[in-house]
Amino acid sequence: MSLSKMLPLAMLASVLSQPVFAQQVPLEKNQTVRDGFYAIGLADEIRKNCPQISPRLVRAYAMLKGLEKYARDNGYTEADVKALEDNDAAKDALRAEVRAELASRGATAGNASGYCKVGREEIARGTAAGRLLKGS
Repeated sequence: MSLSKMLPLAMLASVLSQPVFAQQVPLEKNQTVRDGFYAIGLADEIRKNCPQISPRLVRAYAMLKGLEKYARDNGYTEADVKALEDNDAAKDALRAEVRAELASRGATAGNASGYCKVGREEIARGTAAGRLLKGS
């Protein structure tokens, strides 16, 4: 086989060996990333509104770094990660989802006991959000 025929085959093999899985959806719509940020957001709302529950900051930081690594390992670029960090619309939409869930579970503005109840439930069930919280 001549070099001119082998070169396109080598280029094709190189392209096919690159990760292409995650680029099918924008990072903010990737289910793993959304679930991670949802858990972080839920835990954050609980800890800000319940004085008996505090955050596990090291775990939260590790979870954030794990989500960044997941994104990179699945073909997203640093630019994709930075774009998500700067995406205020996506943050606001996720925050609204978190607050709607909390309200449906009895945690509403000014009702610390509702937030504490949800927080204790999350901790007891060992959910992703619960693992980011600790009761006092």
